[in-house]
Amino acid sequence: MNDFVTSPFFGIVLCIGTYAVGLWINRKTKSPLANPLMIAIALVIVILSVFHIPLEDFNQGGDLIAFFLIPATAALALSIYRQVWLLKRNFLPIIIGSAVGSLVSMGSVYGLCRLFRLDDVLTQSLIPKSVTTPIAMDLSIQLGGEPSITVAAVVVTGIVGAIFAPSLIRLFRVDNSIAAGVAIGTCSHALGTTKALEIGEVEGAMSGIAIGVSGILTVLFATIIL
Repeated sequence: MNDFVTSPFFGIVLCIGTYAVGLWINRKTKSPLANPLMIAIALVIVILSVFHIPLEDFNQGGDLIAFFLIPATAALALSIYRQVWLLKRNFLPIIIGSAVGSLVSMGSVYGLCRLFRLDDVLTQSLIPKSVTTPIAMDLSIQLGGEPSITVAAVVVTGIVGAIFAPSLIRLFRVDNSIAAGVAIGTCSHALGTTKALEIGEVEGAMSGIAIGVSGILTVLFATIIL
């Protein structure tokens, strides 16, 4: 057993197994609160803590899983390419909406962290909270943040967006499907997009485009401003 725990297979099997459990719970409950990624993270933490397994042993395989974040980020270009006709037709609203949303997200996080006097590492970890996980983790590392904190912030942001997006759209009477989709994708990435798809086809497509566009803009803004 000790040989298995210290081998790369342990981290890989644990990641896949806990995520499969998360997917099963999500399908059974059909609740945005039962996010597979959040459940997988919680289960990994519990297993490592209960059995006193060093994080270094888990990372033997966990780092191999993290390696695929880079091609996953590049794959976002494919989703934009498939919907390029929507991007061309609504280029200006998408770019402006994504840019404003990204700046507001980063600015609000930075302002609140300064207001509550949080340290620089925590601030830099929370700044990319509204972009998809692969981009957020890489940006967090570049800024000097802690990727594990960033992942938790990204998951919470996505869940909050998926829960409250429909209510906020009704509350502020957003009748434009393009505006609604861009807002959801920019603020709550892929988890919000799953809810946007339920709202409407155009909302879902626009939200999918906004994930990639806002991710690129966030990296540019963070590099230039911070």
